[in-house]
Amino acid sequence: MLIQVCLYFYCKFLWRCLKFVMRKLTGRCELQRICYSTKPGASRTMKIETSLRDSKSKLLQTSVSVHPDAIEKTIDDIMELKKINPDVNPQLGISLQACLLQIVGYRNLIADVEKLRREPYDSDNPQHEEMLLKLWKFLKPDTPLESRISKQWCEIGFQGDDPKTDFRGMGLLGLYNLQYFAERDAAAAQQVLSDSLHQKCRDITKEEISKFSKAEWEKKRMDKAIGYSFAIVGINITDLAYNLLVSGALKTHFYNIAPEAPTLSHFQQTFCYLMHEFHKFWIEEDPMDIMEFNRVREKFRKRIIKQLQNPDMALCPHFAASEGLINM
Repeated sequence: MLIQVCLYFYCKFLWRCLKFVMRKLTGRCELQRICYSTKPGASRTMKIETSLRDSKSKLLQTSVSVHPDAIEKTIDDIMELKKINPDVNPQLGISLQACLLQIVGYRNLIADVEKLRREPYDSDNPQHEEMLLKLWKFLKPDTPLESRISKQWCEIGFQGDDPKTDFRGMGLLGLYNLQYFAERDAAAAQQVLSDSLHQKCRDITKEEISKFSKAEWEKKRMDKAIGYSFAIVGINITDLAYNLLVSGALKTHFYNIAPEAPTLSHFQQTFCYLMHEFHKFWIEEDPMDIMEFNRVREKFRKRIIKQLQNPDMALCPHFAASEGLINM
């Protein structure tokens, strides 16, 4: 343990020495070198974020958590601290401002999403009830809901006759995401719902038949290879999107698609993409039954995380629900 601590401080010391040498050789501070040598997007913003967070200057350290309205003044203070003439380096201030808007925006987005996640569904709240009823109308436009408490809710993937109990894990965030998907990308949402309700009769090869008894063969042939509970899976994918956001894994995606601060709409659009991609992934995996959900979900999660490790990655640059939000 002591060796690891010593190694950490030694590496930090070497890194600061290297920064000092580079400053003397190039005549530019680290922030300038990043902005001038790295293209806009996640690559630049994440490097700027690391540089600010690891700085020995308190001003730079706290700049990643300032109020959005204070960003412009913060940039002026950084330029003054680093003795950078804004008239000689006008583009630097613009680049730093764009990066800080994304960094601060991401932190604020986490707070907004967390607030929705912590707010429980309240059946006595007219706004909550209205959102729930709209979800039904968007997903089943040709089928009237007979009553608020009804077994019909199972038709869109809830577990019982009152959906409020299914929102306990993700609070209002799950409902917000499901409604957004159903409203903003109605055709895709209705198709995914339709697929999730259907059995898939599979063709079994002679080799497969030889491995199973007659009863096992019949079960496998008529397996619900597509079938799953749409709403419950949507809440589960909300949990996946939430954890990707909080862990910082979605920084790559948001820093590449949001020219300024990522918003709740960007998060909901990302949920739509994940829902759409998980559905395709579920079909490709061809699970025996819904009991394999956790295995498939974990495999899907690892694939998304791997994609997000690419600094140029944008998960959904052409997804229908994201129209009007993307500006690469």
